Amino acid sequence: MRNLHVASALFAVALAAAVPPAASAAQPAPATPVCEVDRPVRFSGLNWESNLVLAGIERYVLEHGYGCKTQVEIGETLPMLAALQRGDVDVTPEVWPGQIEGAWKKALASGRVLGVGHVYDAGEGWYVPRYTVERHPDLKSASDLARFKQVFADPEDPGRGRIYGCPAGWACGTLNGNLLRALGLEKDYSLFAPGSGAAQKAAIVSAYKRKRDIVFYYWTPTSLVGALDLVKLELPPFDQEAYTCMTDPKCEHPVATEFKPNPVVTGLNAEFARQAPQLAAFFARLAVPDDAIDATLGWLENEGKEPEDAARYFLKQYGAVWRQWMPADAAARVEAALARE
Repeated sequence: MRNLHVASALFAVALAAAVPPAASAAQPAPATPVCEVDRPVRFSGLNWESNLVLAGIERYVLEHGYGCKTQVEIGETLPMLAALQRGDVDVTPEVWPGQIEGAWKKALASGRVLGVGHVYDAGEGWYVPRYTVERHPDLKSASDLARFKQVFADPEDPGRGRIYGCPAGWACGTLNGNLLRALGLEKDYSLFAPGSGAAQKAAIVSAYKRKRDIVFYYWTPTSLVGALDLVKLELPPFDQEAYTCMTDPKCEHPVATEFKPNPVVTGLNAEFARQAPQLAAFFARLAVPDDAIDATLGWLENEGKEPEDAARYFLKQYGAVWRQWMPADAAARVEAALARE
C-alpha cells in the first residue's frame, strides 16, 4: 500500500513539474483558453464549510483561468468517494484519508482514484465550552464523561447523557460510535446525530449562547471552533492499530485513541487526471496556509455570507497564495475576472 501512496505522490510531483511557476507579477490576460475536457468538471459538494469554500475557489479558477464549465454534485463522504471511483464526479476538494482509512486505501488500490497535493492539516475531537470546565474542573478527558452524564442530560432521555456527534450519514459517525463503545459510555450516553451540518452547528451555538453545558464532536479548520472558547477533551495517545479498527463499522473491540491528524488531500478521478493533465497539475500544486483558511472561514461566520462569497473573499485577499498554483497566464485571467466584479 505504501507503494500506492508513493506512486500517487510521484504522479503529483510530475504533474506539478510540467507547469512553470506563476510569474511574480500578473501578465495581461491572453485569449480565452479551451478547457481540456469538453464537458463540465464535476465537484463533490460535501456538506461542510471548508469543503464548500474550497470547491468555490477551485471552480472559480477553472472557469476563469482554464476556460472550463463546472458543476457540483451534493452528497456525503462515502457515497461521493464511490462516485469519484465511478467517474460520476471528477474532483473531491477535501479528502481526509485518516477518517475513511479503509475505504480510501481501497479506492487508491482500485487505480481509479488519486490523492494529490496537501491542501492543509485538519483535526477532530470532542469539545466542551470552557465555562463547562470552569464549573466542573474534574472534567478533563473523554473518559471522565461517565461521571457527568447528568451535566449533559439528554432532553429525550434524562437518565442518560447526550453527545452531539456527526450529522447523519457522515463518515465520522463510525469513528464516534466506536469511540463511545471504546470508552464504555454507550450505557450512559446517547450519541445524537443531527440531521445536517447546519443543524449540528445551530445546536452548539444555541447552547453556547445560553451558557448551557454541551459536549460535542467537531473538526478543524472551522469557523465555529475558532469563534468559540472551547476545550478539547483528552484522549489516549494516538495508536494506529486502534484507529484503523475505529474507522471500521464492523470493529468488534474498539480501543480508545486520539483522532488521527489528517493531512487533507484532493481526490481526483484517475481517468479525469489523465484527460486533463494541466488541471491535474493545478490540483497537485494547491495548498492553503492554515491562517488563510482560518481567516476565510472566520469571515464567512462573521459576515453571514455563503461559501461562494467566501471563495471570492479568499481569492481577493490571498493572491500571493493562489498564484503559485497555476501558470502566469491562468493567474492573469483569474485576476482580470476578479477585477471585473
